[in-house]
Amino acid sequence: MREVRVRFAPSPTGALHIGGVRTALYNYLLARQNKGTMILRIEDTDQGRYVPGAEEYILKSLAWVGIKIDEGVGVGGPHAPYRQSERKPLYQEYAQKLINDGLAYYAFDTEQELEAMRERLKNAGSDNQQYGSANRHEMRNSLTLSKEEVDTLLSSQTPYVIRLKVPANEEVKVKDLIRGEVIVNSSEVDDKVLMKSDGMPTYHLANVVDDYLMKISHVIRGEEWLPSAPLHVLLYRFLGWEKEMPHFAHLPLLLKPSGNGKLSKRDADQMGFPIFPLDWTDPKTNELAKGFKESGYLPDALINFLAFLGWNPGTTQELFSMQQLIEAFSIERIGKAGTKFDILKAQWFNQQYLRSKTDDELVAYLSESLQKEGIECTEEKAKKVISILKERITFPQDIWEQGRFLFQAPTTFDEQVVNKKWNDDVVKVLTTFSTAIQDFSSLTAETAKSTLEKTAADLGIKIGSIMQAVRVSITGAGSGPDLMMTMEILGNKEVISRINYALTTLKVKVA
Repeated sequence: MREVRVRFAPSPTGALHIGGVRTALYNYLLARQNKGTMILRIEDTDQGRYVPGAEEYILKSLAWVGIKIDEGVGVGGPHAPYRQSERKPLYQEYAQKLINDGLAYYAFDTEQELEAMRERLKNAGSDNQQYGSANRHEMRNSLTLSKEEVDTLLSSQTPYVIRLKVPANEEVKVKDLIRGEVIVNSSEVDDKVLMKSDGMPTYHLANVVDDYLMKISHVIRGEEWLPSAPLHVLLYRFLGWEKEMPHFAHLPLLLKPSGNGKLSKRDADQMGFPIFPLDWTDPKTNELAKGFKESGYLPDALINFLAFLGWNPGTTQELFSMQQLIEAFSIERIGKAGTKFDILKAQWFNQQYLRSKTDDELVAYLSESLQKEGIECTEEKAKKVISILKERITFPQDIWEQGRFLFQAPTTFDEQVVNKKWNDDVVKVLTTFSTAIQDFSSLTAETAKSTLEKTAADLGIKIGSIMQAVRVSITGAGSGPDLMMTMEILGNKEVISRINYALTTLKVKVA
């Protein structure tokens, strides 16, 4: 059986899109499941789009989500170098072989000549305005020029590209593990450029050469590369590598949450959710795009969410550790249709993973926030805070944001609740209650509840009618975690202090 060797091959043209992380994940799961090799290759042949810092960002992003690289950039290996810009001589060698075998050719056409060709075809009513078998004989290339003319142009360093000579009217079959057999007529495939005028290869030649030399067994990549797959199949055939051709699997698109169109950064920005794994500052505009990590997503939760964007296990189970994903994953269970990027589902996964953490782990998140705020807190109090907030949080930062009132007394009060609920009955209950708990050695949730209920009953006031206003006086908000446990955490002295402040501040509201 062929050894499983997969590659993730991003371009360093900016931040790594979350769709790229999903592609890397599926490659990684297949490799680990089959005790294979995960390779990281950087496809930086388009030097005009190269962005400083992008490669380092890719490495940090993969490390954060837990995708470990076995071979490639940052690790090394037997097929180094793993940056395509450092492999130029290899591509030139194979491009030359294709020319020598009559399967590729030099094209010296200028941009003006190419534009004139497209205009001619357009005026003739042709739907296909590409450079290919139908019109290559009309262009300025080594198929139409004499050998002497070609040699003269080459020796005078006239700019040229190398194009693949795609056969006319031939069926090209692509076997895809997700979509089945895809058949394309070669007349629909243009004579793609293999080597650009700057001497750098295009993706088409470079990825085929590298995949062959690196012994890649499976090419798992985005659906946008499916139209190029017939060209790649032809390259494997022309180079004599058909038997070593990898299995192809083209992943479904990630769609907007509405399902209408491909997910973009603009969509994410407009809807207020991240689309990159880590914070990314654009070096040209200095614009900061917030990452999933900095937004409070846990790497395990994000991985679980991404795994389900196109794949399903065939069971009702939704929560999977990385190891469980490795065991359950199969390419055959990846769907063909695009999948909606449901950020609410991502938040749900984050909630589940956060709630599964130990109290000690959650206390660590709280302690980090308290340290930034310069607030001291006992371990006992921190654990009690976690106990009443654990089921209410979606992100680690929610512990502080939702629990801030347990450390800082409110200075403002929910106006809507005050306007509707604050009255003489509330003032009577709070005044009597604060006096009743004044001499308690400790205030537990049970004693707070029984004392408050007794106070209301003795005054002939229904407890339900004043509870929201009582909450506002202590927390400043009309809703929140269990109020009795809140009072236990605060202690009777702090509760009395807060009630007194509310009575003083809100007395003008009493009719």
